[in-house]
Amino acid sequence: MSDIESRTLQVMIGPNPPDRLDKALARDVPEEAALSRSRLARLLAEGAVTQGGAVVVNPKARVAEGEVYLIAVGVPEPVETVAQDIALTIVWEDDDLIVIDKPAGMVVHPAPGSADGTLVNALLHHCGDTLSGVGGERRPGIVHRIDKDTSGLLVVAKSDRAHHGLAKQFEKHTVTRRYLALVHGAPDAADPRLHGVKGTNFEPGGILKITTQLARHKTDRQRQAVLFHGGRHAVTRARALERFGQPPSAALVECWLETGRTHQIRVHMAHVGHGLIGDPVYGGRRKPAAKALGVATAEAAIRFPRQALHAATLGFDHPVTGERLDFESPLPPDFQELLDLLRGETAHG
Repeated sequence: MSDIESRTLQVMIGPNPPDRLDKALARDVPEEAALSRSRLARLLAEGAVTQGGAVVVNPKARVAEGEVYLIAVGVPEPVETVAQDIALTIVWEDDDLIVIDKPAGMVVHPAPGSADGTLVNALLHHCGDTLSGVGGERRPGIVHRIDKDTSGLLVVAKSDRAHHGLAKQFEKHTVTRRYLALVHGAPDAADPRLHGVKGTNFEPGGILKITTQLARHKTDRQRQAVLFHGGRHAVTRARALERFGQPPSAALVECWLETGRTHQIRVHMAHVGHGLIGDPVYGGRRKPAAKALGVATAEAAIRFPRQALHAATLGFDHPVTGERLDFESPLPPDFQELLDLLRGETAHG
């Protein structure tokens, strides 16, 4: 981000770019800038994109790695989303930002199929017109997001200066985000299979590092796919905290993000063969072993209605005061209940 007053975004084209400008910008614009593909297309058509001082309007223009484009985001579009009186769990709030503990089942911002009942609808009611407009139409104040059926912490900007400051921290990967997940199987440095999975390696302390590119699936636009050429760079680290069953059939895993891509933890854990329990998209048809976990516990895992993923910790420097802020969120009841079952009947290691 640069020049708050003129609202100008700088985008550098990364390696192996798509063959046309609109696709390259959509791939490489910082996710934290909250610019949708449709809005990028409008900005191109309006002459808001320049390269080397020249306006670029052709969405099919060829691009090259290392080229720098400036996008004049301009004045935020009017927000058409309605305010709704929806209860929020507020962890922190001041004039510049608000930290929310989001329940599973709540969509962060309106989208096709989720026009209302979202976090943004609730925030518009709670904050009035104080939310940052940098995110543009339908998602004011949103700096990052978590999936509908993932619970836990996220920060929302109430001022433009906070939005830009937070976006810089996300872009530089200085925001601390740690998640707790219940997964099939248990990642283990002693597992020879994992050492053969492309994009993975183990760091000291048994930490599994997953490094790939991510992009939308070619045929299923609701999914993300692992790539090694093109797409967006994505790095996840994971460590098994507890293993359940003998042999281990499930595990409590701590995951933390170096980057923050759509569905990143879910698709990365599935890539290494340890998809999240309850994940309807990436969990596959794998079922916990009743012999290893006990029949009741295995059935409870099979019935778990969402991906077992919780954004448990969030830390960042206050973008205005510079104060370090660190937050923790307790596990929601459904996650805790399944974890208690796993611990009570099958805890191991």
